[in-house]
Amino acid sequence: MPDQTAEPAPPTIPGFETFPNPDGISANFQPSGDTATATQAFFSPLGTNTRTCQTCHQPAAGWTITPALAQKAFQATGGTAPLFSPVDGAVCPDADVSTYSKRLQAYRLVLQKGLIRIFIKLPDAPTLEFSIVGVQDPYGCNTNSAFGLSSFGPSALTQGTVSVYRRPLPTTNLPFLTSLMWDGREPSLQSQAIDAALIHAQAETPPTPAQVDQIVAFETGLFSARESGAGTGPLTESGALGGPRALAEQPFSVGVNDPLGGNPTGAPFDPDAMTLYSAWEDLGSSATEAQAAVARGERLFNERPITIIGVPGLNDKPGLATVKGSCTTCHDTPNVGNHSVPLPLNIGVVAPSATGLDTTGLPVFTIRCDAGPLAGQVFQVTDPGKALVSGQCADIGKTKGPVLRNLAARPPYFHNGAAPDLGHVVDFYNTRFEMHLTDAEKSDLVAFLKSL
Repeated sequence: MPDQTAEPAPPTIPGFETFPNPDGISANFQPSGDTATATQAFFSPLGTNTRTCQTCHQPAAGWTITPALAQKAFQATGGTAPLFSPVDGAVCPDADVSTYSKRLQAYRLVLQKGLIRIFIKLPDAPTLEFSIVGVQDPYGCNTNSAFGLSSFGPSALTQGTVSVYRRPLPTTNLPFLTSLMWDGREPSLQSQAIDAALIHAQAETPPTPAQVDQIVAFETGLFSARESGAGTGPLTESGALGGPRALAEQPFSVGVNDPLGGNPTGAPFDPDAMTLYSAWEDLGSSATEAQAAVARGERLFNERPITIIGVPGLNDKPGLATVKGSCTTCHDTPNVGNHSVPLPLNIGVVAPSATGLDTTGLPVFTIRCDAGPLAGQVFQVTDPGKALVSGQCADIGKTKGPVLRNLAARPPYFHNGAAPDLGHVVDFYNTRFEMHLTDAEKSDLVAFLKSL
């Protein structure tokens, strides 16, 4: 597969295709078979900047973009590939891109962390419950009235557009989604495709209904997961249920296994939400050490007790100030790992000094709540999250939890790329929720997450 940030898509996306990544191989699977790209709108330029959907959603990266692929495209084209469009590939549209060295600076967030600029116009009062009283923006985009806030400050009305920097979400495994975009702002895959064309591809007119239908059909027919690992061999061996083929058969319905009572069937929550590698627990001495580590990690993910406190979106619900749970309390969709109902949370990743995470290069917003139950409180965040859409103080810093399958193909992690690898992800949770994991347990959890 060519580097699709710099080269055209191949003639065909195979029904089953594998890609190497550190310590293993990931795979993409289309149950309906091969896709010809020449007649598929996902691979067609729909706007004025020659981008296609695959510019930021690449098969080799689990249908998103990684710093490694962005860097390869930059080196191949001198920073002129479609990915490097100032509208959102640069830290701000007015960034100087006149020379190679200046392009390195302008596009540094996508090159270093795989982040693109997301710009959202704030709701008007009275919907907007808060004021942005201060902004520390290393790029000046939020304080530039042409692209950012037209008014803000301790005594000023907050108006205008906010720019934040986020990872593109994968365009695969979409049948399991209950919320679209990190902040849940899109009501449907159809609206997402239209807005992506108008905003990211800078289209002058929306894509046609037929083009939108093509894009959505392609996306919803894609499944991606880890296929094999170093030491484990195929992740379907000895009764294991890894890989994208099994994932495509995974039953799902909105609310399934929801721990907060959202399951319409009334079935109780089962904390053993991940059962991909339970068969490996029964192998005993015949299991390889790598297989045993994955199985131990899965059990830790399901069963390690976590006291969940201080998480807006969960602990601010009546009677839930303290929740005794495990990883699957929030990652409850069986064998998928997202939440089966919309549940945006603020787990602390947006804190400017989040422990163990790299938040350098991100703007910092000081937000004062002026109305609602949080009136008078002040927050500092690198991303206001869902609050940019809802205008509500209760949503400050909240983002959705993504599908966890095929994690190994798409570092860095979290919405802001603040964790460079899965080891840093585990370290963050271990510290944030005082899990008291041993080094061996951390290693097992990483092995499991890589196997997804």
